[in-house]
Amino acid sequence: MAALIEPKVLKGFRDFLPPAEMIRRNLTEKIEASFRSFGFVPIDTPALEYAEILLGKGGGETEKQIYRFTDNGERDVALRFDLTVPFARFVALHQAELVFPFKRYHIGKVWRGENTQRGRYREFTQCDFDIIGSDSPAADFEILLIIHAVLLNLGLNVNIKINHRGLFNRFLSHIGQQENSVEILRTVDKLAKVGLAETQQSLAAIAGDTHAQKILAFIGADTCAAGTFDDTLNRITELSGGPSPESERLQQLRQWMQNVYGVNAGFTLDPSITRGLDYYTGVVFETFLTELPDIGSICSGGRYDNLAGLYSKSRISGVGSSIGLDRMIAALESLDRLPVAAGYTAAAIACLKQEHSGLYQALAQQFRQAGIPCEVFLEGAAAGTADHKQLLKQFVLAEKKGLRWVIIPGENPLQDTLTLRDLPTRQNHENLSVKAICSKIHQEI
Repeated sequence: MAALIEPKVLKGFRDFLPPAEMIRRNLTEKIEASFRSFGFVPIDTPALEYAEILLGKGGGETEKQIYRFTDNGERDVALRFDLTVPFARFVALHQAELVFPFKRYHIGKVWRGENTQRGRYREFTQCDFDIIGSDSPAADFEILLIIHAVLLNLGLNVNIKINHRGLFNRFLSHIGQQENSVEILRTVDKLAKVGLAETQQSLAAIAGDTHAQKILAFIGADTCAAGTFDDTLNRITELSGGPSPESERLQQLRQWMQNVYGVNAGFTLDPSITRGLDYYTGVVFETFLTELPDIGSICSGGRYDNLAGLYSKSRISGVGSSIGLDRMIAALESLDRLPVAAGYTAAAIACLKQEHSGLYQALAQQFRQAGIPCEVFLEGAAAGTADHKQLLKQFVLAEKKGLRWVIIPGENPLQDTLTLRDLPTRQNHENLSVKAICSKIHQEI
């Protein structure tokens, strides 16, 4: 006899049992409904791409984390590490078929070979939404509105932190450090993870002690209390050499935030937000839970003015964001706000006689056509018998599956009246028609 293979799962990867997966699907459906309410449409792309597509401009950190290999056809391929780069390739390939500005959402799995932690895995689900083909600040603002709307719809209070990488680069140019901008931005991006002392040391190694102090002053790391949005904008505008298109865009976004949400808009201007990936060029943002900030950003993104230019001669501006579904679920669980797993079926047809299975399915069809999800239990009493113990077993089975109703057919399932068993109350409602049962279940739902 061959040796058994030990069933195991790779570190950072997970199986999802039905209760957990139903919660994930229900949350995903709510998120998707919010996307559609803003006029966004779905797309999909392959999980596997040519490595050159994904590595075109992901940055040094991406290369260390990407799952890359040579397939049986000797092709250099890799699993997508996010949904944004494949989207840029998608736009370049299908540009003539799209209507711009193009608003898309994409919910799918991505893979990164990084260290695992709470809410962070090597295989995880992202919920992306982008507007491409518009350089308008109105596009930036709509993405921010969606972030706010989606998370509010899920019962989460958030602080959306915003910055402008273009303004940061203008500041670096103003102090003569433009040539080190990529390294500086990546170093600042890690501030929350590594702390002020290590960030200062790294910046000094890149730009020198004097410039490191200036950079820390720009991002506000040397102050104990954060200023208001307007105070911070005035400060970084002055430090970057005065008013500019970048500071004016931030001012425009601030005005629109107040138009929609009033003074307490839930948005913060934070110059330390830079985003680690190289393709961001304009406004960037990260979203933190006000009640659980330590879990990190659960939704992040920004403007990438020429990402599609890696694959096309056309210059197409874009802005988008991504919700980390797994981190958001971890947050909801920590806050004890994870929704109860809701079953997909409302009722089941009891199987009293195995030989009537076809008739039970025909009966179930009537309920499904009336809008009531209904399954048929597959095992009943042996032919020619009526085993009541078997019926009790089916009640127990229905409760384990999270069902409320069991429909008990008569001797002739399609002609006799039916009995409706309410499992929580242990009550039977007898002599009912299909129509009457449908009416009762719809009223209860």
